[in-house]
Amino acid sequence: MTRGSARAQVPHGGAERYAHAAATAASTVVGEYSTSFGRATRLLREPVRGHVRVIYALVRVADEIVDAPDLALTVEERAAYLDALEEQTLTALRTGFSTDLVVHAFARTAREHGIGPDLVRPFFASMRTDLHASRHDERSYATYVHGSAEVVGLMCLRVFVAAPDADDDTRAHGYERLAPAASRLGAAFQKVNFLRDLAADRDDLGRAYVPGLDPHALTDAQRDALLDDVDADLAAAAAGVAALPRSSRRGVRAAHDLFAALSARLRATPAERIAAERVRVPAPTKALVVARTLLPAGWR
Repeated sequence: MTRGSARAQVPHGGAERYAHAAATAASTVVGEYSTSFGRATRLLREPVRGHVRVIYALVRVADEIVDAPDLALTVEERAAYLDALEEQTLTALRTGFSTDLVVHAFARTAREHGIGPDLVRPFFASMRTDLHASRHDERSYATYVHGSAEVVGLMCLRVFVAAPDADDDTRAHGYERLAPAASRLGAAFQKVNFLRDLAADRDDLGRAYVPGLDPHALTDAQRDALLDDVDADLAAAAAGVAALPRSSRRGVRAAHDLFAALSARLRATPAERIAAERVRVPAPTKALVVARTLLPAGWR
């Protein structure tokens, strides 16, 4: 490819060139941090893939502000950065512009797909909770899961149902119809992460998310109870995944199945090991799970 042909692919207009740079920056952020998610998003068709990546890029930046243990920041400084990011995001939702490239890319996607403050504010509220709360009761746990995970699933659903290949009924009514499944899928992902990251959350961040669970003394019964909840969420989400447009169906199915594989692996792992180290799904197993989503339904 010549230098001229490569340059021709970049938009010439000022606004479009800036948007292109913003989307590229967001994609780079996701690529630096994602493994299983990166595998799944590759199965999404464009333009869905790009929009979902910018959503997760904003989520990743907020998560780094709150959780990166090696940042030389006080809690107050982290809170100030998080507040500033939220304000930049809400302003960009109104104006369509931000000097922060990740925020700009997110706002462009959000404005195009109807992602509003009703989904953005709960997300930042949950991130802010991580700065001040180390344990949760049943009520705060549900609120945290909603803001940190369910609303992210709903943001992605806004993109899925507006895809070019979505039919008229899906465009008009798909969000309301599929929102419960999207919420439960997001919740399942987060709950699996709570168990997988039990040791790191306890030792590095001083947190215990699941009510009534002592991260120093996890039992097999507690492990199974949490995973029963996860598997119920995954089962409830499965029908919603099957109803998505083709442009997103395989990618979301891959994510669903990757987390189902992690749930199964955690269930087969002794509780004392989960409490001591992070349990992972081996790369060959991940590759097999993703490959299975490419097969016709009757062959799986």
